[in-house]
Amino acid sequence: MMFVRAKKEGDTVSPLKKGAKLTNNPRNVRLEIRLTQNESKKLESCAEKMKTTKTEVIKRGIQLVSEELEK
Repeated sequence: MMFVRAKKEGDTVSPLKKGAKLTNNPRNVRLEIRLTQNESKKLESCAEKMKTTKTEVIKRGIQLVSEELEK
């Protein structure tokens, strides 16, 4: 079983740069999930093939499931 974290211990968030826009939809909710080795490999593979991050793959999956449930 593998534990995946979005942020590593000791990492800090960089301060806003001068002139940076604030968003109307901030990402202020953290989520930690536990994955099997197989699930983690699949997620990594999807991210590599899509040339994006694991977070973006998960967000796209959420959107696809949401759209399917609305049908």
